[in-house]
Amino acid sequence: AVTVHGRTREQYYSGKADWHIIEAVKEKLTIPVIGNGDIFSAQAAIHMKEQTNCDGVMVARGAQGNPWLFRDILSLQETGKIPPPPNEEERIDTALRHMGMIVAQKGEKIGICEMRKHIAWYLKGLKDSSRIKRQVNSLVLAADIVELLNAYKRELKDQA
Repeated sequence: AVTVHGRTREQYYSGKADWHIIEAVKEKLTIPVIGNGDIFSAQAAIHMKEQTNCDGVMVARGAQGNPWLFRDILSLQETGKIPPPPNEEERIDTALRHMGMIVAQKGEKIGICEMRKHIAWYLKGLKDSSRIKRQVNSLVLAADIVELLNAYKRELKDQA
């Protein structure tokens, strides 16, 4: 198999991926071709497969802070419907679970450093999240982040 990204090195993360490149490669090869580029929604994944005839779709940045994207793609493929998005509590609980796993694997110091960007992605778009992200970036202990995010979750619930 081969994976083809429809964006040039010069584009880096800017511009729009050119799925025609994926389509052209797929037409020439007999091995499986995996398409990559601009998959930020379940609809985009289905559209890429339809447009390019690729054998599979690779999700990259679209999954940052949004692991539900994989569920959504599968559901849209199988049922034609996308489940409701996660609520604030589920997003925060998933961030906490993710943090627990990365800290268990890499240790607290490295795990917390790596987790900061992930927490920012999980919280993106939530009310007053910039304040919480700043606080997370100043913390070094997992227990303190757990306490902060649980308090934030209660705040959001009280405001609803």
